[in-house]
Amino acid sequence: MKSRILAIALFCIAHLNGYTQAIINHAPEGFDSLRSNIIHGRIDTIHYPSTTVGTIRSALVYTPPGYAKKNKYPVLYLLHGIGGDEKEWLNGGTPQIILDNLYAEGKTAPMIVVMPNGRAMKDDRATGNIMAPDKVQAFATFEQDLIKDLIPFIEKHYPVLADREHRAIAGLSMGGGQSLNFGLGNPDKFAWVGGFSSAPNTRSPEVLVPDPENTKRQLKLLWISCGDSDNLIGFSKRTHEYLYEHKIPHIYYLEPGKHDFKVWKNDLYMFSQLLFKDLEPSSFSQYTVLGTPAATNVRQASYPQVLPDNRVVFRLKAPQAQKVQVDLGKKYDLSKDTAGYWTGTTDSLGEGFHYYSLLIDGVAVADPASETFYGMGRMAAGIEIPFADGAFYAIKDVPHGDVRIKRYFSAVTNSWRRCLVYTPPGYDSAIQQRYPVLYLLHGGGEDERGWSTQGKTDLIMDNLIAAHQATPMLVVMMDGNVSSGTFGEQALQTFENELMKMVIPFIQNNYRTIETAQQRALAGLSMGGLQTLYAGINNTDQFAYLGVFSSGWFGGTQTAAEKQYKFMQQSAGKINSNLKQFWIAMGGKEDIAYKNCQNMLARFDEMKIKYSYSEYPGGHTWPVWRNNLYQFAQLLFK
Repeated sequence: MKSRILAIALFCIAHLNGYTQAIINHAPEGFDSLRSNIIHGRIDTIHYPSTTVGTIRSALVYTPPGYAKKNKYPVLYLLHGIGGDEKEWLNGGTPQIILDNLYAEGKTAPMIVVMPNGRAMKDDRATGNIMAPDKVQAFATFEQDLIKDLIPFIEKHYPVLADREHRAIAGLSMGGGQSLNFGLGNPDKFAWVGGFSSAPNTRSPEVLVPDPENTKRQLKLLWISCGDSDNLIGFSKRTHEYLYEHKIPHIYYLEPGKHDFKVWKNDLYMFSQLLFKDLEPSSFSQYTVLGTPAATNVRQASYPQVLPDNRVVFRLKAPQAQKVQVDLGKKYDLSKDTAGYWTGTTDSLGEGFHYYSLLIDGVAVADPASETFYGMGRMAAGIEIPFADGAFYAIKDVPHGDVRIKRYFSAVTNSWRRCLVYTPPGYDSAIQQRYPVLYLLHGGGEDERGWSTQGKTDLIMDNLIAAHQATPMLVVMMDGNVSSGTFGEQALQTFENELMKMVIPFIQNNYRTIETAQQRALAGLSMGGLQTLYAGINNTDQFAYLGVFSSGWFGGTQTAAEKQYKFMQQSAGKINSNLKQFWIAMGGKEDIAYKNCQNMLARFDEMKIKYSYSEYPGGHTWPVWRNNLYQFAQLLFK
């Protein structure tokens, strides 16, 4: 009970700060208490012949208050767990009390609820070794018993609406896995499917939903729920992530609790209120108590949590602090409770990666609950927001390359420096093979780690190469911070020297590269885009491919820009003939480099410089640059 109150309290605190608030969906006190002043439904035991098992089997049937044979009712098939039988819900979950109370409050549609024994075998009692192979197999066999024997029996002996739109299936644990398996596996039979704390018997998402578009058309409701401390949460989470990626409307409902009836009774309370009603999928994101811990959290950290609509809940303990904020570009005030915890909820955040800081009494610090990243010129916290179209940088079961740290001494900067090198899958074993190289540059305030960690370069390349959408290549991520002074022509010249005299020779001496311009590319974002414009255009005899992401010449480098424009005008023919790709990409108009880039492209047009241009929705952010790399890498070395 304390965890339930705490979870609700956390959201209520955010309300005090004026944030847009999600509906809090959790059973109230007394939802499962017997009330003497209302009409009650009835529980009966039925016996039906099972041709699947070859015996007479038992089930419980709940008929609602006011049940009358002259009426027609929808049906919910409610399944138990691996250690139970047809009486488990009755004994542990008191569904008849929960539903009676909901009917009395007018919150749920009248329905018949059938509670069968999901262990389809002659000796179907939960005795002996419940994990014995034949007993586990019996849970899979129940699919045929349910469809061929039980459903026809119910439809023959009860006044039910015998179509898929009026038939639901849900269950707990093993029964949750059965419900997802059978419901999604038989879309002609069930339009309403619920898995509560689904167990390892749950089929993989690709098997559950092989045709996402068909599932979207046929399902009225797909509900997946789990307690946040349940050791089986991974099975619910992987299913949710697949559904999210494929944009299949569903409710992913996380709540405080473990693998027990406190969770499952609440799930039944919530799920049953949605059944057999007209639902608007856009409202599904309102149904949750807890968010999902961000993928960028440190191990075991529960917060920050990402809600279904991509708002983020922050919570930290700082009892001595007077004011705490979260800075995500926009500052959000947190509220303090009596225990010294500060809590608040953001607006809905855009896809992908975001830097953020905690402001504690005005001092910017990294969140100890989050992984840290070098950005904004310092170590900062970062948060990853789920993205339905982010499969191109997801970890997949494909061959993976390596990201290697290499140190070298630079005579240009007179210092030891470091670069990161992505080698494609199979590099170490393919000792006779040589590879093209992409030199990939970070932005201002970042370093050579940016593309590897924030940019997910290795995953993007692994997935592209596995799909045969990109040529296997080395990707060299060097440190572009070569000058402590003003970023101008001198800094650009120093960078060009570092790249051409130090980094490229070092890579060629230490890796099996193809040392021709046709097999060499240079690209960068923001500051790295300016470096690409300078060093790349000056050396088109060394690079056949240039990629400029979220960049363009601007006032602070006006001298360098005008010299470069003059050089380009004089060398337009050479540039156009040497470059196989001059690819320029921007975020939307909210990208801070957008105007500079458009002005630059107008100058290119005047000089008849050939280029390709692309825009991807978003600002001056890593989600844009990840997509830029994904698109640009597919154009290289072909």
